[in-house]
Amino acid sequence: MSDVDISHISGNASDKIKSFLVDRRKLFTAVALTPKLETTFGDAVVASLNLSEISVYKNTSEPLCLETKVVCKIRITEDMVNGHGTLHGGCSALLIDFCSSLAIIALQLHTTGFPGLGLSETINVVFHSPATLGEELRVVNTCTSSTEEVVQSARTEIWSDTKHRLVVSGVHCTMRRGLDGLKRPKKPRSPVKL
Repeated sequence: MSDVDISHISGNASDKIKSFLVDRRKLFTAVALTPKLETTFGDAVVASLNLSEISVYKNTSEPLCLETKVVCKIRITEDMVNGHGTLHGGCSALLIDFCSSLAIIALQLHTTGFPGLGLSETINVVFHSPATLGEELRVVNTCTSSTEEVVQSARTEIWSDTKHRLVVSGVHCTMRRGLDGLKRPKKPRSPVKL
């Protein structure tokens, strides 16, 4: 178990899953990513995220499948805004990318015990309303993909808890590592005729 405090994280996920997700160092060392970098893009933003809930439950549309919900909270600071003083689109994409990955990893940990980290395939972002410097955000992430699927996806809604409105929503699709180089039978090439 980790020495990181998880008492503030609600939800029915196991303490093992909560401890793993709250310790960001484990996320990348667990899958042996190289090179070993001291800092990466958006570190200050990611470090400011506070996990508030991790839950696992049956999918209402398909009761034989599980779903995970991961909720993070963050306050908008100067390094997160654009020239208008509102949440930057790039920062929104970073929040969707990182936080939705937590939901995908939580489902994998619950079902397989292994925290597979996929490669991003697509991130679709919809901007609903601006959020300004100092607003408190709630990032709600839900993963419904089966761990048996090659492509996993999670949806994200970024809400302003200050103004009680939806700011950004998105869908993040990842491909499981090791499957990006699937072997396909080679077809013999025929000469090109002009």
